[in-house]
Amino acid sequence: MGERVLTVEDLRVDIPVAAGMLHPVQGVTFHVDRGETVCIVGESGCGKSLTALAIMDLLPRSAKRTAMRLELQDQTLDGVAEARMADIRGNRMAMIFQEPMTSLNPAYTIGNQLEEAILRHKPVSRKDARKRAVHLLGRVGITAAEQRLRQYPHQLSGGLRQRVMIAMALMCGPALIVADEPTTALDVTIQAQILHLLAELQREFHMGLVLITHDLGIVARIATRVVVMYAGEVVETGPVDEIFRAPRHPYTQGLLACIPVPGKTRRGERLGVIPGMVPSLVGEMPYCHFASRCPIVIDECRAAPVPLTSEGGRGRRVRCIRAADVAAGALQAAGTAA
Repeated sequence: MGERVLTVEDLRVDIPVAAGMLHPVQGVTFHVDRGETVCIVGESGCGKSLTALAIMDLLPRSAKRTAMRLELQDQTLDGVAEARMADIRGNRMAMIFQEPMTSLNPAYTIGNQLEEAILRHKPVSRKDARKRAVHLLGRVGITAAEQRLRQYPHQLSGGLRQRVMIAMALMCGPALIVADEPTTALDVTIQAQILHLLAELQREFHMGLVLITHDLGIVARIATRVVVMYAGEVVETGPVDEIFRAPRHPYTQGLLACIPVPGKTRRGERLGVIPGMVPSLVGEMPYCHFASRCPIVIDECRAAPVPLTSEGGRGRRVRCIRAADVAAGALQAAGTAA
């Protein structure tokens, strides 16, 4: 095991809303080692982005964050004052957001925004900060970096803006980067370039990388380990090869069935679907959150909360009382019967 960069144990987020108390993140547990890429996957509304924002302590004012353990290397992040968190964010850990046009300030040049990141946290001169910015812009594949520093965000394409965001995240050499669906607003070709760049930089700088996505194709190409979230909970986690080869949770199997497999899926063949939708997370749900959509649900699934239990070695964990049946093919049998 490498150096532990991020430890998350029993992370919870509660937000008061008009209908009651919203619980978008419920007992999330995972870790990230240096040099490792952990992908958090799941449908929209499963709590992926709020998990990332909770780690960065960027939640709405009304939200309450609690955790049994939330640590960045040797620094606890739970209960830390905002002034101290401001010293950590952008320095020891950084975040790349979904839409760079709304993340970059339109009133300041690219150079101003890149230099601010390192001037805020490191004892460097403005000249050295500019050198660092030019170097990183070149490293993320932006040509004519000196000229780009004088431009404003609206003068760059979406792909270039996202590269600027990646360079900004790297300015202080963080131990951890959290990327929240960084390719969502980009076309397919640029998506592939950005993902390749992230993987290359992660290896070069030996950082921990948390990548949030709903695209399992991305996960297969870049992940070391996978955290599958559903309705605010982690339902399955483990090494990417094991998750793709032998998923143990019906939801994970359903997600995998929804994507075409090169060499296996025939042209015109219908892809899998997961009927229904993610349930409301307002109020308590003291039973399996996937019960209303699961094809192999039994009465015991609705009787009590389902714990996240270990399944073999290599950190494999599953939140399903029928995990052994899923592994044995019960889900496929249910689909055939249907």
